[in-house]
Amino acid sequence: MKAEFTAIIDEAPEGGYWAICPEIPGADGQGQTKEEAKNSLRDAIELILEDRLEDGLRGLAAGAVRESISIG
Repeated sequence: MKAEFTAIIDEAPEGGYWAICPEIPGADGQGQTKEEAKNSLRDAIELILEDRLEDGLRGLAAGAVRESISIG
């Protein structure tokens, strides 16, 4: 899956950086550098989306059609 999301990155009061993604509730990351925080956020987004996909596919009928769509 390829998509673009917003990363809001700011300095953490205790040092380093934190990052959130407003499009994906619960997705956040942290790191000593902006790049580490962004990578941590990317990992969190991937895990959340994978979990939501697995959860959404549970219990579907065997004949349900699964297709991909593009946005934007």
